[in-house]
Amino acid sequence: MCGRYSVLPKAKGNSRVAELLEKSMKEAHYNAAPSQSLPVVTIDKPDTIQYFSWGLQPFWAKDSKSIKRSINARAETLREKPSFRSLLKSKRCLVPADGFFEWQVTPQGKVPHRILLKNEELFSFAGLWDEFIDKSTGEILHTYTIITTDANDLVKPIHDRMPVILSPEAEELWLDEHETQDDLLSLLKPFEADKMKEYPVSTLVNSPKNNMPEVLNSL
Repeated sequence: MCGRYSVLPKAKGNSRVAELLEKSMKEAHYNAAPSQSLPVVTIDKPDTIQYFSWGLQPFWAKDSKSIKRSINARAETLREKPSFRSLLKSKRCLVPADGFFEWQVTPQGKVPHRILLKNEELFSFAGLWDEFIDKSTGEILHTYTIITTDANDLVKPIHDRMPVILSPEAEELWLDEHETQDDLLSLLKPFEADKMKEYPVSTLVNSPKNNMPEVLNSL
């Protein structure tokens, strides 16, 4: 699962997405949470940062409250779920981040951990997006979900799932309209544990109201 992450405008990185983010993103998201408007790069506008709401609202929903919006989509069942199957073909996106949070269950309670790359560079989650039109108001809502997979050896002691992190090369393939479905699904695997690190953080992250640098500090 992935229910919180961070993305900063000045996060270091050598990918095309990092360059786009540095040019166009002004506000830091230390504690990005569902329903917030957050940066994405879509397959139809690969050279533009757009801001979509986190939590997928499928186009076929009767209204904006008829179904629970999906913040995550399991990689293993993308072909089976009608909400995701068609999106895999043409509505893929990259979700920039420089770290994410998971909560470890301990006898003392749930302890949040920040998980990031060892080099602390920006990366992208694999995502899917959709466009929903509210028939009662005409409002157009663009939303996205983050794809998850099994946890790698670093994350497993904290949580059994993790978001799909794409390498810069995989980012290009994820936005390539000519890639086959099988090739796309092969990208949805746990990131290498030896290229990542983690540390416990304070419970400030528990509230999305706490959008501050202190959320990232190690205990």
